[in-house]
Amino acid sequence: MQRHRILTRPDWQKKVEQVGLTYHTIAGQTYWDESVYWEFTSVEIDRIEAATAELQKMCLAAGDYILDKSRYDALRIPPSARARIRETWNSEPPALYGRMDLAYNGRDLKLLEYNADTPTSLVEAAVAQWYWLEDRFPDADQFNSIHDQLIVKWKDLASNVRQPVYFACEPCDEDWMTITYLRDTAQQSGLSTEALTMREIGWHPALHRFVDGSSRPMETVMKLYPWEALLSDSFGPHALETMGTVQWIEPIWKMLWSNKGLLAVLWEMYPGHELLLPAYLDGPCHMAAWVRKPLLGREGANVIVNLNGITVENTGGRYADGGFVYQQYIDLASDGSSRIVLGSWLVDGEPCGMGIREPDSYVTNNASRFVPHLFR
Repeated sequence: MQRHRILTRPDWQKKVEQVGLTYHTIAGQTYWDESVYWEFTSVEIDRIEAATAELQKMCLAAGDYILDKSRYDALRIPPSARARIRETWNSEPPALYGRMDLAYNGRDLKLLEYNADTPTSLVEAAVAQWYWLEDRFPDADQFNSIHDQLIVKWKDLASNVRQPVYFACEPCDEDWMTITYLRDTAQQSGLSTEALTMREIGWHPALHRFVDGSSRPMETVMKLYPWEALLSDSFGPHALETMGTVQWIEPIWKMLWSNKGLLAVLWEMYPGHELLLPAYLDGPCHMAAWVRKPLLGREGANVIVNLNGITVENTGGRYADGGFVYQQYIDLASDGSSRIVLGSWLVDGEPCGMGIREPDSYVTNNASRFVPHLFR
């Protein structure tokens, strides 16, 4: 793998906006950064794809393990959700996608976490970098069949979902463009869809149903909204009560994987595995260099990086009271200067593409640059 510098396209802002990446600049700083790109070999791509597939199998086994061992308390999963998690894990309702974040320095490849419930950076990975490749390197290839696989999956779900499929999120630019893109892939598969914010979802007490702005019952909802947040909302109990009449995508069993306690469970099950970093729920144990992550944290919030007894980074946020996992630190620098995190995407549990983030600090956050890639 090699990092290359390159001139940006003269009208790059317009080009990425045309494909949905309207948030290419965050707080005045470039988020979509095409002044650099990463080049991989086909062998490296094969390795990343195979590792993602193997980790997915391990996560499936970990789901069974958590349920069989009733490890809910350790993961801070609320009692009210446990029966529904078990039911949906066994019944396998529609599920769509996820993103594994991997550390890769050209030698070691390790799982950092699994964004299995509300993964973002999808427009960047599936669309923006593909059009960049076609403009700049039409003879090269890219690990990226995300768009096609999403359409295939929606087609597979056509007989299982109830239409229209509603797409809902909080009213922020990135989330809205993400569900707009997902909605487009569903429409390309032939499904009818509607879009609204989470706040526009209503509750009809007489019907005992969730309804849209026209009081129509909502039966399939693709939500870009964390399950732990949904359950803490005032209508959270209704979501649990009506799970037999409302299909939520992603399903509630994804709480087993979106919880970073999964990292400790995997290490408990597969100690010493080459794709895992040591991780513990009860403190850093014997580790000299470690990263403390909140079980339910997002966007790099409330993370502590401690190297040999010295805290080198401590991010703020609102996830300080929900429990933590301690994971062994790994240097993200691959060329002596740039730290990178690989976001390896899965659709229907199958690896199908990746995106790359370059954090300026130890912790990746929502403003960390996204850079395109190719392989030859």
